[in-house]
Parts: sequence; structure tokens; C-alpha cells
Amino acid sequence: MGTLFSQFKGCIAFLGYVVNTIFWTIPIVLISFIKLIPISPLRTATSHVLDFCASAWISVNGVIERCLHPVKIELSGDTDFSTKEWYMVIANHQSWVDILILQRVFNRKIPFLKFFLKQELIFVPILGLAWWALDFPFMRRYSTAQLRKNPKLKGKDIEITRKACAKFKAKPVSVMNFVEGTRFSKAKHQKQNSPFQHLLKPKAGGMAFALSAMGEQIHKLVDVSIYYPDTVPTYWDYLTGKMPSVKVHIKISDIDPAMRGDYMNDRDFKISFQEQLNQIWLAKDQVLNQLASQANKEQR
Repeated sequence: MGTLFSQFKGCIAFLGYVVNTIFWTIPIVLISFIKLIPISPLRTATSHVLDFCASAWISVNGVIERCLHPVKIELSGDTDFSTKEWYMVIANHQSWVDILILQRVFNRKIPFLKFFLKQELIFVPILGLAWWALDFPFMRRYSTAQLRKNPKLKGKDIEITRKACAKFKAKPVSVMNFVEGTRFSKAKHQKQNSPFQHLLKPKAGGMAFALSAMGEQIHKLVDVSIYYPDTVPTYWDYLTGKMPSVKVHIKISDIDPAMRGDYMNDRDFKISFQEQLNQIWLAKDQVLNQLASQANKEQR
């Protein structure tokens, strides 16, 4: 009976999220067309209105969660946030649920999170339009084979990153980057022969290009470590209450000036940046070990 009831609540929650998404996407998309008017103050004001609508969208999602499938977020680390600061946010990536957890943790505490998304995601029904209207950066990565076939494509992804990040200079923003580039799985971990216990190898390019494009305006790094005590949840697990809690550790630090440079053309800088990111990833792996140890003790 309990399982059937949880499935029923999951369906209701899903319907609630769909209705809420449609409700907010319509005004977000309509208002976004004002940004086509080439008047900078008007564009900036419109961006503020759009981010307000997006934050309200996330807040209503939070109400649905608390009512139908409450999740306890055990937060540790730094919590001194500001909505007037520019942030680079990085996190480990295991599930689509990560995004929902990050939105709940940071909503209205820091500027609205802008995720780097694969270009194909712009075609996701409803959400793709909302992401476009909210200026989420859509990235297109070219394979080695594509670059070999068409050398003119080299540097195109960097230029797209620069253009996307240029929009973020007018008002505070939080740029979100899943540095691993994909969701963690044991199969991917083994295939990479990753030196980390809980993480895939970090991909430095996207973060380096974004820092370069944003210049000195973005100078705070928010490093988020997410640990699920039981098992990594699917979206349906999240909706049906099979994810009672999650541990989230946050570290805020100043971005080292040495992390800004020409990642594409300066080989020494590229090596240095990768080494610095690997050090961050080593520290993150240790944090995840500690969170896992805490969870094991609590379950005994």
C-alpha cells in the first residue's frame, strides 16, 4: 500500500512540476523578447525581471517538494552568500537530481544559476525555450574527427563561450559548470581509469574559457560536493520519496589570478590550470570520503 501511495504522490508531484513549468515559461519567453531591443539599460532591467520569475519558479517547485516528497538537505561548509556577487559554481555530477538540489540550496541566496548546457538540449520541450530565454549558455563541442575534417571549426566553441559569458557582465550572475562533463557511473569511472574514488576526471576547458571571458568580474569560486547516503537517485526516485536526504558540502574561495589566461594558445597556462583543477578535485574527493564516512556511521 505504501509503495502504491508513493507512486501516486510521485505522479501528482510530476504533474505539479509540469504545470508550474508551463506557468512560468510562458511569461519568461514573452518577456525575453524585450531583450531584442538594443537598449542596454532596458536589457539589464529585463534580465532582472526574468531572473525574478525564474527564482519564483524554483520557489514553487520547493513548495511542491516539501508537500509531496520532502528531502532533508544536510548542509555543511561555507554559507556566507550574496546576491550581489559574481560566482563560478562547480560540482560533482551524478544525476539530474543534482540540478534540483543545487537550485534549492542556492535559490535567492546567490544570483540565479546559469548552467552550461549541451546545444542539443535547446530542443527539450518547454524547458529548452525557458533556458534560451534565461540566457543559459548552449555549448557545442567538436570531436577530434570533426576538427580534423574541418579545421575552421577550431576555436568555435571558445567563441560561443565568450559570447554567452559577455551577457553576464551587466549584472551579478552565478555560472554553473559540471566540470566532469557527464554524470558519474562506475563504468565511466573504470573506463577513464580515474585516480579519484568518487569522481571522474575533470575537464578544464569550459571552466577556463568562462573565467577568461568573464574577466575580473567573477572572482569567487563555489565548490559544491554532493553525496547521496543510500544510492544515487533517479528523477523518479526523487519524486516518489525514495531519497529522504542528501549531504551537501560547500567551499567558497577566491579565484586564483593564476587561473586566468589563454587556455587555447598558452601551453604552460593550460598545464598549470589543469594541475590547479586536479588539486581542487583531490580535495573534493576527500570531502566526499568524509561525507560517506559520516553517512555510514549514521546508518549503524
